[in-house]
Amino acid sequence: MKLAFSTNAFVRRNLRQAIEQIAAAGYAGVEILADKPHWYPEKFIPRQAETIRRLLDRYALKVSNINANCTFGYWKDAPPEPFFEPSLISPRPDLRRARTAMIRNTLRLAAAIGAENISITSGKALPTMPPDKAMRQLTESLAPLLELAQKLGVKVGMECEPMLFIEWAAELRELIDRLDCRMLGANLDIGHSVVLGEKIPEILDILKGRIWNCHIEDIAGRKHYHLIPGRGTMNWPGLQAALAGINYDRFLTVELYTYPDQPEKAAEQSLRFLRKIFV
Repeated sequence: MKLAFSTNAFVRRNLRQAIEQIAAAGYAGVEILADKPHWYPEKFIPRQAETIRRLLDRYALKVSNINANCTFGYWKDAPPEPFFEPSLISPRPDLRRARTAMIRNTLRLAAAIGAENISITSGKALPTMPPDKAMRQLTESLAPLLELAQKLGVKVGMECEPMLFIEWAAELRELIDRLDCRMLGANLDIGHSVVLGEKIPEILDILKGRIWNCHIEDIAGRKHYHLIPGRGTMNWPGLQAALAGINYDRFLTVELYTYPDQPEKAAEQSLRFLRKIFV
């Protein structure tokens, strides 16, 4: 299994600086944040993609994922739910259109820089969007995006997260089966499953063959706060054995947006710990 680190820990640095530091720490891969201040998907500009591709080549880094989960850069005056709006199930059609456009641009970036997959979330089922309506809207919103994904050869990983509409691994599996598209799978955050009380071997079996990338971090108990690996109560040997049990051979991406004040230290300490388990 290959180890990567997400640039979303480096939100006080630009993308070049983040990539330089992740490479210096010794990672084989990098997850690129598709949001400010790194690469905001308002537009797809080929020359920007070429600059990123050359930077990756310079530091010999593969892209584990392009993280389009949130859109902080969208808001000038943030609403009560700024984290996951605009979403694909927003009650407002204009926000759904904006979110769709951003995901389309992220898919184009992925194709241009050789990234195999991007990640997205469902968003929250906000007032006036009950679960049955949210599911219809989500499948409707995803259909043209998956058509573009197939055309570009870029996989789309839906990330389950506590309190979002697609929250549980079983719900994601149902969505994958419903849409029956080989490009749709999971960006599986192991810590989220721990918080939800899911059994890791079971969810890996449920999603086997459709996990495009894994986010990893430590968790203390079941509190949703991303910690440097080794600082929480995660069963790391158990996770390694469970991943080996499904022959998972894609990236494990450390996601530590909780350490914007010390991202270099978080990256170095994480790799030092994880190499004892996974390499």
